[in-house]
Amino acid sequence: MAGGWWLKVCLWTHLSQISFTPFPPPPPTSWLFSGSHSLRIFYTLVMGSSQDVPHYIVVAYVDDQLAAHFDSHTRRMLPQMAWLHNMKEEDSHFWDLTSRRVSTTERRFKTDLAILHSYHNSSKGFHSWQRVIGCDLRKDGHRSGVYQYGYDGEDFISLDQKTLTWTAVDIRAQVTKRRWEAEPFIAQSRNNFLEMECIELLQNCMVYGKDYLLRKEPPVVKVTRRIQYSGMETLVCQVYGFYPKEMDATWRKDGEVWEQDTFRGGVLPNSDGTYHAWLSIEIDPNERDRYRCYVDHAGLPEPLILAWAEPGKRMGGKRVAAVWKQKCIPCIPCKDYTNRLEFLPRKTPIGEHD
Repeated sequence: MAGGWWLKVCLWTHLSQISFTPFPPPPPTSWLFSGSHSLRIFYTLVMGSSQDVPHYIVVAYVDDQLAAHFDSHTRRMLPQMAWLHNMKEEDSHFWDLTSRRVSTTERRFKTDLAILHSYHNSSKGFHSWQRVIGCDLRKDGHRSGVYQYGYDGEDFISLDQKTLTWTAVDIRAQVTKRRWEAEPFIAQSRNNFLEMECIELLQNCMVYGKDYLLRKEPPVVKVTRRIQYSGMETLVCQVYGFYPKEMDATWRKDGEVWEQDTFRGGVLPNSDGTYHAWLSIEIDPNERDRYRCYVDHAGLPEPLILAWAEPGKRMGGKRVAAVWKQKCIPCIPCKDYTNRLEFLPRKTPIGEHD
């Protein structure tokens, strides 16, 4: 089987709906808010004539790390993190009920996809229906959620939590918007899941997985230089291997924050459960000594201040190193799936209504 879209499923997974049975609310402990945390679950249904593709895929992520997936053979959600096995031992009923509801969702998805085919006169071939749901809990206690659908590889419709209405991406989704808004219970139940059950489950993940999810890994910081044809230079501040996700990095000129000509990459997950980020600035090489990269993180005793210098160069009698801390760092680039939902590529045209 062609592995392109299947690999993408494995990489972009975020979330979809599992109507979890909530645990008893955890005690209000301040360490739950030592950083921001997220829960993401993706459901994907692919329907077509071939039997060579996995039709139904469900994966769940906690803090951008694979936490559980649905086994289509056993029809069960299986935990993928060691601390989730502890949860399984103490509350097997939770996993039994979750597995049944995931199976029920597959049937619901098939019905939704059949309705979409009839509405949009879809052509024969493969079609996909996807849903991502989840919640975020910031260290200041702020809560937010996401509930979004995709059809045939494109954004389709999403829930507006403030108005409890559905936002249709294009005219094709207007039919679904009108049908769902005619039944207010649909939006209310989805929002209740985001605001209550999802948050309670995420908080309990913090309890069971506190040794892993509440750890502090200080960043590795490196400043590199690129010479441009125009005679200008680009300084790049690379920040690797940190956890939790919150990290503040700025370029400063003569001690003042300098956003002019500064470009930033997103804070992206690494395969080892840490994060990486970068920010660059375009400068006149004659003013290079005026620029510093400032990095602050919960894992650092104090902010780091780094300038670019040639390896081994001495400044003020001290040898200057471009790297603050030696550490094995992953070199595989990651894609930013934190703030957007990316669906499977479309395999067939939708038809004359596209």
